[in-house]
Parts: sequence; structure tokens; C-alpha cells
Amino acid sequence: MATPAKPASTPRAKAPASQGSKAAAAAAGSEPYLRFHHSLDLRARTDAVLAALEESPDDAGHGAALADLVAELTGAGMDYYFLRPLRLAQVGFVAEQSARLGMSGAVKLISSVSRKFIVRMDREQLLAVATHIRALAR
Repeated sequence: MATPAKPASTPRAKAPASQGSKAAAAAAGSEPYLRFHHSLDLRARTDAVLAALEESPDDAGHGAALADLVAELTGAGMDYYFLRPLRLAQVGFVAEQSARLGMSGAVKLISSVSRKFIVRMDREQLLAVATHIRALAR
């Protein structure tokens, strides 16, 4: 039995980075979204790391600072989306602690993997991540 041939895909021209990020931001604004609330202290640290990166993107150390920030935001998001509902549902101490332990392991794994990529990013890639975080923090 013959398999039907796949239709040829139409090649797409790659938009310049500035136009692509503007288009992505516009598209993201029209899509549904979820957000979480984090502490004012974390918001201040987020703004400080992103501002430092944006003001002097060629300085060394921005990759590590951004990786630390991403890890902290990941932890805050996991707490907000997964652990907070358990507390609100009053599932009990043992269930909540078990979930907390599982989330802690997941955050450590995600953070270590993301760190490996973020610390190797060049200037443009770090700025792209910063732009994305700024869009999330609106």
C-alpha cells in the first residue's frame, strides 16, 4: 500500500529579531494567559537584574544572574500554581509536605538545566530572554 506524499512545506522568511519580537509580543497580547503574583522583593530583584542586563549587555556575569533569577521565578511560579491551591484546599500537612518535596525536586532539575543554557547565551540571546521576562511581568 502506497503512502501519500507529504505536501511540500512553504519556506518562511525569518523576520529580523526586532520585528520578530514585536510580532511575538503582539500575538502574545491577544492570546489567553495565566499569571502569578510574586513578592515585591522578587519583583525588585527581577527589575534590577533585567535593568543591569539591558543597560550594559556586554558585562560578564549577566548569564549567571539571569539564571539565578529564572530559578527563583520558577520556584515562585511552582509555589503559586501548585502548592498554593493545596494550601487553599487544606489537603493536610503530610500531603502538602509531600507535594512541596516533589516541587522542590522539579524546580532543582529545571533550574539546573536552564542554567546550563542561560550561562552560555550570548548578548542577543540574554536580551531576548530579558524581553520575554519583561513581557510576562506586565
